[in-house]
Amino acid sequence: MQSKGSNYHRNAAAGLVFRSPISALMLCTIAAMASFYVAGRLWQDAEDRVYMGKELDRITGQGKSAISVDDTLKIIGCREQQKKLTALEMELAAARQEGFVSKTKNPPPLKKKKPLVMIGVLTGFGRKNNREVIRKAWMTTGEALKKMENEKGVIARFVIGRSSNRGDSLDRDIDIEDKSHNDFFILESHVEAPEELPKKTKLFFAHAAERWEAEYYAKVNDDVYVNIDALGSTLAAHIDKPRVYIGCMKSGEVFSEQGQKWYEPDWWKFGDGKTYFRHASGEMFVISKALARFVSINRSILRTYAFDDVSTGSWFLGLDVKHIDDKKFCCTSWSTGGICAGA
Repeated sequence: MQSKGSNYHRNAAAGLVFRSPISALMLCTIAAMASFYVAGRLWQDAEDRVYMGKELDRITGQGKSAISVDDTLKIIGCREQQKKLTALEMELAAARQEGFVSKTKNPPPLKKKKPLVMIGVLTGFGRKNNREVIRKAWMTTGEALKKMENEKGVIARFVIGRSSNRGDSLDRDIDIEDKSHNDFFILESHVEAPEELPKKTKLFFAHAAERWEAEYYAKVNDDVYVNIDALGSTLAAHIDKPRVYIGCMKSGEVFSEQGQKWYEPDWWKFGDGKTYFRHASGEMFVISKALARFVSINRSILRTYAFDDVSTGSWFLGLDVKHIDDKKFCCTSWSTGGICAGA
């Protein structure tokens, strides 16, 4: 009679015999795959070496390799960069022919000097005689006007809007005069009217700041003579002040009765004393570029009053602005060192 132990060992041996062929097959499969992988890598390396050798032979013109594979790669890289450089040169030549690139190697143009002041002479229809007098007295015309701009940094233009009947004889006369002298700054969006002078002054500063990058902007009436040299020296003395408002400062009574010559519709805003705040006289005053840009940016919300000088002064009341009261801007009569004088 056989024991349990002997049966157990016979069954275990049979199991091992049964599983052994499967394990052997798996091992053979793995070995074959590894062999194929190694053979493939060796074959690829061999092909790479043959390719590199051919490339080196082609480059050096020799029958055998005289330099290392790394050096060969560097040579091939240089050749590729040379091809790219040649292609770029061809594109550059084509661009020159199309006019996109300068054909000469001239140095960049020198940056144009910033003008010292842009003077706007506010004028109107029917004021041609005044303009002719100003052209002969101080503003000049033609080449002399350009010389004043280039040498003294002073730009001067007559400022005018358009007729309420746009395109009529009034507009045509201004266009003809401008074509002859080329000294107008026409506010296309402004309609000329005496009561619209404050808005005209605001638009002048706003558009002038956008068109000319000057250090200062001056408003002048078309019946005022200006001493350009005295103006230039005075403004140069304040060039270090970023926000300046220069003129013949005054105050004055606010007239509240309708029909009076200097009637102010908003008289009640100036308090019980009915006195204007300090502001520059309207014959001529100057503001710095920072203030002109402020007017340009905020033109839609800046309030205007009955008069342009009061309106301008009101815009700077709440700002950190240096008010400069200079009697040379009072324009009463010519005096030593005077800047302006009324006609």
